[in-house]
Amino acid sequence: MSRTDESITTNTGVSLRTKSQTMKVIRIHSYGGPEALQYEDAARPKPNPEEVLVRVHAAGVNPVDSAIRAGQVTEIFPVTFPWIPGSDVSGVVEEVGGNVTRFKTNDEVFALLNPAKGGGYAEYAVLRESDVALKPKSLQHIRAAAIPVAAITAWNALFETGQLQAGQRVLIHGGAGGVGHFAVQLAKRKGAHVVATASAKNHELISELGADEVIDYNAQKFENVARNIEIVLDTIGSDTQERSWKVLKKGGILVSIVQPPSEEMAKAVSARGAMVQSRPDGAKLAELAKIIDSGQLAPVINRILPLSEARRAHELSQSGHAHGKIVLRVVNHNGGK
Repeated sequence: MSRTDESITTNTGVSLRTKSQTMKVIRIHSYGGPEALQYEDAARPKPNPEEVLVRVHAAGVNPVDSAIRAGQVTEIFPVTFPWIPGSDVSGVVEEVGGNVTRFKTNDEVFALLNPAKGGGYAEYAVLRESDVALKPKSLQHIRAAAIPVAAITAWNALFETGQLQAGQRVLIHGGAGGVGHFAVQLAKRKGAHVVATASAKNHELISELGADEVIDYNAQKFENVARNIEIVLDTIGSDTQERSWKVLKKGGILVSIVQPPSEEMAKAVSARGAMVQSRPDGAKLAELAKIIDSGQLAPVINRILPLSEARRAHELSQSGHAHGKIVLRVVNHNGGK
């Protein structure tokens, strides 16, 4: 019997099972470091008419989770305490609201939650119907939970903002990272010439994902190697972003997911700059699921940790050296915790 099931006995001595009204979650009660993350009980949420209640099997860990927890992005993502982190979830529909038509109980789904709302680091999460998609059939929940934030961010940066076309040259910083490894695959699938930066230990991985050129940022200055780049995907910011203007062709674009590019620098090199963020989009997740099931896109998992070890997950994520995605296991494959 799982922790969310309770046993009660009637007056006739018959034992019944009923759902607990509480669940295990990771929450913060104030901004702070990884130690602010508390593993505790909370009230189990109930879906509104346009929402689905999902029993979360796995939750992805993203840099934005740490940034919000630390109070670094309060203007962009204001939160209400106590706050449950987590934007990536994969699980099974437990209950549907009265107006929900696209999903039913026991559907296997995955979704991207609004980062400020959060709610992913929990045994149950409520999601708007429009933010949910059926999980890729070829993936288990652990791998599916690694997809939403990173893959949608990469898609938005390359295609919606960057307007990447076949034959163009794209430079992807942090090609082995959460967003980067999806961007490498998506850009190559589009037919672009893909240049990526990565540490030497990740060169083989990035090449296998489709990069045409891999630059070891510890041994070389990428601006001395990359040439005639039409799109730069900046996942690092700071000095890396500033140096990236040097590799862009006139009319090119620098797309950042971490900080707004300088308008002055863009004008100085006759290029453009833009910043993108991921946003909930069930329809786009459904398209990504098709690409994944066709074998043209796959998540790379760095580490799997139990929900109770969210602090450790944030410490690893903040180190900046983790390739792929870190995922929290909430429910085991056999249904247990």
